[in-house]
This record gives sequence, C-alpha cells and structure tokens, in this order.
Amino acid sequence: MPFTVKDCALITRMAGIDNAINLRELRERLVGCPIECLFHHFCETVIRPTFDDPEFRNDFAVWAARDLQDRALAERLGIINPYDYTDFEELRQLVIEIIDDRLSEVPYIPWVKMGNDFRFMRAVTVVFDTGLKLESPENLVSTLSEISLGSIYYHYVEARRRTENHTDDFTAWLTEFGEASEGLIEALAGVDFYFISLKDLRTQLVRATAPFRKETILG
Repeated sequence: MPFTVKDCALITRMAGIDNAINLRELRERLVGCPIECLFHHFCETVIRPTFDDPEFRNDFAVWAARDLQDRALAERLGIINPYDYTDFEELRQLVIEIIDDRLSEVPYIPWVKMGNDFRFMRAVTVVFDTGLKLESPENLVSTLSEISLGSIYYHYVEARRRTENHTDDFTAWLTEFGEASEGLIEALAGVDFYFISLKDLRTQLVRATAPFRKETILG
C-alpha cells in the first residue's frame, strides 16, 4: 500500500485551569491538569511557530528559566524526555517530584512578575492530506528533504503517541516491505529527535537515510 503523506497544524486554547504565579501554584495545578496539557507543554512546543527557545524544549523549563529566574529548576525540568514515558501519569509524577525537591531547597516560594504567570494550554491537531503518496522505500528516502516540517512532526514525532507500538509512521509502513527495509528502519530509529528543532530533525533524517538512496547504492 502507498504511504499517504499528511500535514498538520495546531489549534491551541486555554485548558480551563487557573494560571500559576508561583512555583507552589504550578505544582498544585499540575496535580489535576489533563494529560493533554502535559502533552502540549512537553511535546507540541516544537510545532508551535511562537516557540523559539534554543535551550529548553518544554514550557515548564522555559518558564522556570525566563520568569522564575530559577536556573537550577529549569535545567532539571529541561533534561526530561517525555518520549521516555509511555504513561504520562509517570511523567506528571516526575515533574511534581522535581518541583517538590526544589521547593524543599529554596528559602522562599519563587514568584513571577505580573503578566508572566504560567498559562495551561491544550491543543487540537488538525490533519490534512498533502496529496503526496510514496510507493516504495526509495520514494521515502528521495522525498524526505522536501516533506514539510508539519509532516515530519506528524509522521515521525506525534505518531509515537498515536500508534500502538509507539513508533513513527514511516517505520510502521516500511515493515510491510520485510527484510529489504530493515536497514532503513534502523537508520530512522537511530535519530534522537526530541531535543532538536523540526528543521534539524528533517536534516538528520535526510542524512541518516542518505546511504539508502538508489543512486548512492548504484554508485
């Protein structure tokens, strides 16, 4: 079966949770916020056009660094890779534990300036067909550099939460080709995607799959 390349966009909205103006309030809100909030603030930042922090990939770490001015907390939150957790309740508990540890270390509860409160958001992913279809693994390899960043996010990143085996869509499709695609699957799996931008991710995917280009093999 051909692979239908899709693209996506986010529609964000408030999550219906009170904003947090200090670290203790953030902790209290985290206890009861929907899983979709955690996913948005940890995983969907990469596709938001307004997200431009070069150092931290999740909103909690960014807020700790920029608004709370708490570098130690930001670094502890910033090293979390949410894709290490198939159960986001475990991720929630980890974040709460990190905050609890920090609260036990500081002599006062860190506050932010007015207007810099943390706003809990959630998003809906709107998916649409690009009209592009891939017929073979060679098609995928030769087309990766031209696929939009939204498509890279949807098929390589977001798919890990959506699919049964927590893998990317490209890999799920390539398994249909049997042993012939095993090397390509391994190349895709070898890309560490979370701590880089989508543009850099696409570049790394193109580089990782370059040895499987038909002209490279023939040459």
